Amino acid sequence: MDIIRGRAWKYGNNIDTDVIIPGKYLRTTDMQVFADHAMEGIDPQFTEKISRGDLIVAGHNFGCGSSREQAPLALKYAGISCVIAKSFGRIFFRNAINVGLPVVEADIECNEGDIIEVDLEKGLIKTPEKTYQSNRLPDFLLEILKDGGLVAHRKKKAKK
Repeated sequence: MDIIRGRAWKYGNNIDTDVIIPGKYLRTTDMQVFADHAMEGIDPQFTEKISRGDLIVAGHNFGCGSSREQAPLALKYAGISCVIAKSFGRIFFRNAINVGLPVVEADIECNEGDIIEVDLEKGLIKTPEKTYQSNRLPDFLLEILKDGGLVAHRKKKAKK
């Protein structure tokens, strides 16, 4: 798996799925709608500021709240390449893996706008100031991410 590299956007603790993608947008299955309104509940200019490949760096309990799969989908389709947080809501964590959005549990220090590099295979995160060892994802989750998510992974397995 390649190195993930992007600019950091920082958020605090307890960022719930209702602010990642507000409920009023859940009546659609249009991924562009999700992408256009990602993080709108906490940062209305989020999608105007970010560039494809950027990362989110957050505190504890990122993705807490309802189990909506649309939350990681909104981030993925908005162009976020990875979410690094001190901890995740467990359902968000697995939903992210299932839709092919890399998530890494780590306690890192960085400034908003810093370029961050994430090596999922080694569990390393590099900021301009320091290299951190994160909790490396198990091989079976890395395989799902490499394949683009759980559905793509199962289709690949079915072909074998």
